[in-house]
Formats: sequence, C-alpha cells, structure tokens
Amino acid sequence: AEASSGILELPPDAPLGRSLREYLDLDEAVLDLNVTPNRGDVLSILGVAREVAALAGTKVAGPGIARAPAGHADRFPVKLEAPAACPRFAGCILRGVDNRTAVPLWMRERLRRAGVRSISPVVDVTNYVMLELGQPMHAYDLRKLKGGIRVRLARDGEHVMLLDGKTIEAQSDMLLITDAERAVGLAGVMGGLHTAVSAETSDVFLESAYFAPNAVLGRARRLGLQTDASQRFERGVDFALQGRAIERAIALLAPIAGGTAGPIEVTESAAHLPKRPPVTLRRKQLARLLGASLPAERVQRTLEGLEMQTTPRADGWEVTPPSYRFDIAIEADLIEEVARIVGFEAIPEADAFEPQRFRPLPEERPAEESVLAVLAQRSYQEAITYAFVDPALQERLFPDRPALALSNPIASDLSVMRVSLWPGLLRAALENQHRPQDRIRLFEHGTRFQIDGASTREIDTLAAVVSGARLPEQWGVPKEMRGAADFYDVKSDLEALFTATGQAESFKFEAGSHSALHPGRAARVLRCGREVGWIGELHPILVQALDFTYPPVLFELDVDSALAVKRPAYQEISRFPQVRRDLALVVDESVTLSTVAERVTLAASNLLRGLRIFDVYRGPGLEHGRKSVALGLIFQDISRTLTDDDVERIMASVVADLREKLNARIRE
Repeated sequence: AEASSGILELPPDAPLGRSLREYLDLDEAVLDLNVTPNRGDVLSILGVAREVAALAGTKVAGPGIARAPAGHADRFPVKLEAPAACPRFAGCILRGVDNRTAVPLWMRERLRRAGVRSISPVVDVTNYVMLELGQPMHAYDLRKLKGGIRVRLARDGEHVMLLDGKTIEAQSDMLLITDAERAVGLAGVMGGLHTAVSAETSDVFLESAYFAPNAVLGRARRLGLQTDASQRFERGVDFALQGRAIERAIALLAPIAGGTAGPIEVTESAAHLPKRPPVTLRRKQLARLLGASLPAERVQRTLEGLEMQTTPRADGWEVTPPSYRFDIAIEADLIEEVARIVGFEAIPEADAFEPQRFRPLPEERPAEESVLAVLAQRSYQEAITYAFVDPALQERLFPDRPALALSNPIASDLSVMRVSLWPGLLRAALENQHRPQDRIRLFEHGTRFQIDGASTREIDTLAAVVSGARLPEQWGVPKEMRGAADFYDVKSDLEALFTATGQAESFKFEAGSHSALHPGRAARVLRCGREVGWIGELHPILVQALDFTYPPVLFELDVDSALAVKRPAYQEISRFPQVRRDLALVVDESVTLSTVAERVTLAASNLLRGLRIFDVYRGPGLEHGRKSVALGLIFQDISRTLTDDDVERIMASVVADLREKLNARIRE
C-alpha cells in the first residue's frame, strides 16, 4: 500500500489459518456509479437496489428494522424557526453508549470500500445508515448541548466552527442548527466542532432531518466545502425516511456500543413538507413520444415496479411518484421512466417524417458562416467557453458592470454570468500559453448577459483575443516579422471583417478609455457614429496579474449592429478612365488617419472612388508635434471622361476643408 494507518487488528474470533484475502472478502468487486444530478435517491445502496429490482422485475428486500421499545423517556426539545427550509426533524437520545469500543471489521470494511474512513462506533453507524438508506445523520454529544435545538436562518456575520476545525462566517440565507448558546452546525452540510462526539461521549443525541434542497443548494460550494450530506440534501432526500433512519441507526449501534435509546421525537410542519400530486400519463402521448405502442399492462407493471402508485383511467393512468422521487413532475418524466426501464433498444425503429421548413434569413443579417470564414482565413480558431465565469476576473475587467449571479454554480470560479466574452477567452488564451503555444488567435461567437434595471438582456456578440507571434514560424519569414501581434494587426483583421458587410466606410475607430484595456492602445468601434464594440490591448496591470508572456489584443462587437450587411445594390461599371491625384499634408500628431480620411471623403464630390493613405512621415523638416500624411485620391465619372479642371476644383475643395477643419498645411 502507498499509505498505512498502522497494523490491522482482527477480532478475537477470526479463524486461524484462513486466507486473509478470503476472510476480508478482498476479491469482492466494487462498482463506481456515476449518478446524474436529478437522481439523489440513487446515492444509496437502497436506491441502487430499487433500480436493479425495477429492471429485473422483482421486489427490494431491504434491511429488516425492528424497533425496540424505548429504554427511557428522555426527550430533547426541538424548535423549527424556518419550517420551509426544515419541515421535519427527528431526534432521539441514547444513554450509556461506549464510544471507545471497536467497530466490527465487516462495517469498517464496507465503509472503507465506499471511501469512508472509520472513526468511532457512533460516527461510523451514522455514515453507514447514510450510505445504506440515503439519509444523512448527525450525532451530538448530549452533555455539550445547552437548552434545546433551534433550526433557524443565520444572522449576518454569525460564525460557526465546523467539524473540520475551520470557522466559517454564515450568511443570512444559510440554515443553522443552534442550541441556547451558539450555532452547533451548518444544516445539511456539516456539524459543529463544539458539540462533536468523542471517545469520552456516553450520551448521544441523534439527528435525522429533512432539509429542503433550495435551503442547502450552493451553500457548501460558496464556502469551498463539499460533503456527503450536502451532496444528498441538494438533490433531495426522502422526506419520509427520517424516523426509519434513526431506528436503523439504533439497531446497528446497540450490539456494537450498547446503550439505551429513548423515544424517537419527530418535530414537523406538515404544511411545508413536499407534495406528491398525481401526474397524468396518456397512452397517446406515450406512443407519440416513444414512437411505438406498448401494452397497457407492461406500462403499468413498469411504473409499479418503480414503486409508483397507478390508477387506470380511460385514456391512461394517474401516477403518484414515491416520496423519494424529486425528478417526477410532468408527463414527459413518466414517459422517460417507461422508456428507460423497458429499454430504448427494445423500442422498434421507425423512420421520422417531418415537413421541411426553411427559416428566412434577412438580407441585412450576415450569415454566420461568412463571418467565421473571414476570421478563419486570417488564422483565427473558434473557441467555445462557459457562459458563466470567474467573478473575480470579471470584476477586474469590468468593475462597473453588474453581473447576474448563479444560485447554484458548479464551481466558485464559475458563479456569475458573463457580461463580456473576454473573461472566457482570456482564460482559454492562458491555457494555450501554458501548453505552450506561441501564436494564439481565438474568437468566439456567443451570448453575453447585460443587466438593465430589473431585466437581463442577452446580446449576440463576437469577440476575439490575439497573443504571441504575428506570423507562424516559417523559413521564408524574417525573424523581425514574427514579432508579437499588436493593436494594428488586430485592427486590420477587423477591417477585413467590416469589408464583408459592404459598408466598410461606415466604420470608424475612435480612441477611448476602457477599464480592461491599455490607456493608450484602446479604441471604440463606431458605425455611422454609433458605438458597436471595442478593440484594444489588455491593460498592463492585468497582463502582469494574469502572467501573459505577450500583451493580448482583444476586440468585441455587437453582432446585430456591427455586422449587419448592406443590401446588395447594383450599379453600372464606368467605361471611362480613373484619374489619380496625390496630396501630402502636415497635420497635428493628435489627428488620426481616420479623421483625415473622413474629412477628405466629406469634402470631395461623389466622383471620389477610392482613397489610399500610402505614407506617414515624422522627422526632420517638420514642426514638433506634427506629422506628414500622403494621400492618393482616385476619381471617376460614370458618364464621361473627367478633365483636369474637374479634378482641380475637387482638390481645391478638399484642401480648403483640411486647412479649415484640421489646421493642415499642404506640402509642396
């Protein structure tokens, strides 16, 4: 073995000369079952036995539980102050228990094979009952309890020291078990250290309670805990099992540790216990969804084999699920149960017939394939990330955006809905960097969730992250061209994307400030003056905090507004020659090239067919804080050949506008 807790002591009646493997039944097979989240009733030997019995068409022979008469009349008072969260609480006092005695080898071995460590007779019996019947239990040292049990919601800031020695700060939606002095346990999750049983314990108070799933759901994960009890209570425990579980625990404990049990006291609020209303199952609906007709006798026998009460009616059955089945609520649930037990392989195949319906796609909306094709051609790879993200990372990226919190997150770092696709993409980029990949270009087309007052909007979004080498390694690519991709590389990718809309001229990049982006390397993406997205390099503080080798560059667009395509408009191709004029002008360093292009386009007539910025110069011969920009303007008429006078008039208008609006000087 890789680890050992000491020498294994066998009981005195262990037969000498017998093989230890045979004596301990070490060759017995141990089955590891994966249980779906909706089937909390199968998290026990009894639950698995029910399933096997239903499949085999037989009955379950559960453990025989004979309730011995009470040996004393002592009771411990229990008060339910939150009956909706805990509608039933069964308790029993055991006196004269010897908690130092050895636990029988057969019980220790069964617990070990189920992954549970043997601790003491009292604790082992409660764990055994949980594994056997599915009812989590807890044992208190009666001498340490003061004044009675109260089941109530926590007060903000209230502290509880749990069995693992950690002190947690309870929140107002957490259910506590308390006595007259303090909290003695976090209900449905873990008991408290102050009232734990020990080797010196002789008087025990056994707890067997029903806690509503929504009273336990997510509380353990919020505190970084995961216990066998919380796993079961979150999924739903049989609310008719509490008294029986205590009877079973007493029957197991008495031969091991002795003691006398008092009466089992059940405190409950019947109005708050779960209801099991009958569900109607129609023969026609069963046949329609299964695609086959099953004999009525077989359907009824199948449901009754699952311990459901059935009442035949003209068109089907009224079915009442048992108390332990929290997953049966609608007709489709019953149909699934019939199909599951009968066996999908036993249902004959039949060809599906369905009329074809083609959904019209508006011409203004881009086909997703065309968008993906543009990015794929530029070496991007598609990523699919969770819609729920790490709240800490999202808070750092978007400190001013409220996020929708999940009531039952699968993990503490996936507990809020994303307000942007960036958190998931950055996490994916980091995973790629750690693999390691030196050239990362990922995009995602998905939904982000924006809170608007009391409502939440789902926004169709396209986002990407780029990090690492600009070009892939290749013998024909100079090393200096393989430098890290920057803002302008990603900007050119966006421009290629905008060209696919047919209205590239309607887009503009405007320098801006964003909490997640580099202060000097970020821009708003505008379309016809309206913000449709952002592009920029990740903020240096975040680059360092996330440990990126190269600063990632990101963009994010609202698909509906940014990528709506222009309706196809056809026009005649001119048969007349184009005329080009070059223009060099000096402007302030703060004037962006997009602003220059915008002013030229506005000042020129509709004869302007193209505009190219082919040179930008900074250096000797220019005033400090100024730059030279060289433009190529292309003119063409659809109906005639342009003369020099036509072009010169347009150029004069352009020059005048640039001088007036941008304080430009024309270089001769």
